[in-house]
Amino acid sequence: MQGIYLRFYVQEDKKHNHVLVYEWLLEQARRLGLSGGSAFKAMAGFGRHGLLHEDHFFELSGQLPVAVEFIVSQEEADRFLTFVQTEEVTLFYVKIPVEFAWVKGLKS
Repeated sequence: MQGIYLRFYVQEDKKHNHVLVYEWLLEQARRLGLSGGSAFKAMAGFGRHGLLHEDHFFELSGQLPVAVEFIVSQEEADRFLTFVQTEEVTLFYVKIPVEFAWVKGLKS
């Protein structure tokens, strides 16, 4: 099947309406009927401001990047991005065409 790989990058401690943004994205995607999503915490990273954040610095706890990703149809990606815009939250994302399918194992 053809679809879209939609990935958001957020700061671990960033909130929207008093909820962590990565949790908010997953909950809203579920509520809107997307079939699945995942959040992954980075070990290190830097963003547009050029500041490097690494996991081993205790004082930087909560400032690491989190990638929140979905593999969805074009219509679902458009619908979700439109929803996010109406919530007036500023997020960086990538949208990449993908091919996806299930691999079904053979019984021995």
